[in-house]
Amino acid sequence: MIAAVVPVKSLDSSKSRLLPRLGADGARRLALAMLEDVLEALRAVRAIDIVSVITPDVEVAAAADQTGVQVLLRHDPGLNPSIEAAGVELLPNPDDALLVVLGDVAGVQADDVRRLIRALPKRGVVLAPARDGGTAALLRRPRDVIPANFGSDSAKRHRELCERSGVDLREVPMQSLALDIDEPEDIDAFLETSLGGRRTRRLLHELEQRE
Repeated sequence: MIAAVVPVKSLDSSKSRLLPRLGADGARRLALAMLEDVLEALRAVRAIDIVSVITPDVEVAAAADQTGVQVLLRHDPGLNPSIEAAGVELLPNPDDALLVVLGDVAGVQADDVRRLIRALPKRGVVLAPARDGGTAALLRRPRDVIPANFGSDSAKRHRELCERSGVDLREVPMQSLALDIDEPEDIDAFLETSLGGRRTRRLLHELEQRE
């Protein structure tokens, strides 16, 4: 079994670096649009048995629920503890596989998620690095074969964890997963691509036209 979890923090604390360009309402709407685009891509992959969002935010939970995914509305103990708690809840059998995709990689495409899954060894890790040195997606089997270590420069830490533990690591760089929208310049970079993220793209064009 494979479960995919998308962790999303509170909208009040998300995308603060985009506030000068988008404003508070625009940043909130962007977070929700990106989430819906990510969930659409994941739900299109038949190999994924469960798609779930874990969040402390009621508005995020309601938006995710409308897409038909499983929602875990939980207190936020931090990104990595949230991911591991979701894995335990979704996959009681630790031998199953857990895919983590961040909610701000709006350009993610279903075919690229399928490539990640095809690369998964019987026991090991598949890593899709972000262009800023972070981790856009992490697929593990068993789900706890290494601990989740998302955050700044996390791709390097995930590589080191695999090396120290002797875990088979397959790294799969993909354009659609490499770009997360955190900074104002990321908006321009995203709009210059022809990646997925139709809701995100439409909203950004709408917000930009209002300026």
